[in-house]
Amino acid sequence: MTERLASSTALAEAVQEAVLGTRGVAFLRPGLADLFRAAAPLRRGAGAAPRSSAVRISRDKAGAGWHAEIYVVLRRGHRALDVTRELRAAVTETLDRLTGELSRVSVTVTGRV
Repeated sequence: MTERLASSTALAEAVQEAVLGTRGVAFLRPGLADLFRAAAPLRRGAGAAPRSSAVRISRDKAGAGWHAEIYVVLRRGHRALDVTRELRAAVTETLDRLTGELSRVSVTVTGRV
């Protein structure tokens, strides 16, 4: 595994924790890979959390920072605008703390429960 892949995986896991810790977020949007992963037995170690396709971390095209794409489902009773603002702030703070670089965060709300 390359250092760059390892760092983006570690960042994605940290961002995933920040997302799930945000008030109003019900869960990360399950993608097709997540549905297949849920159907098959996990072959990872007991402490490893499966990586979700709902959190994508990549280097910015200009190479000046990181870009985080997040797809979430929100809880009813919470304003989407307030939750996404809080979510962007939490993810930006996490990326800034871990990388010390500028970051761009895109949040897409895919549903409500």
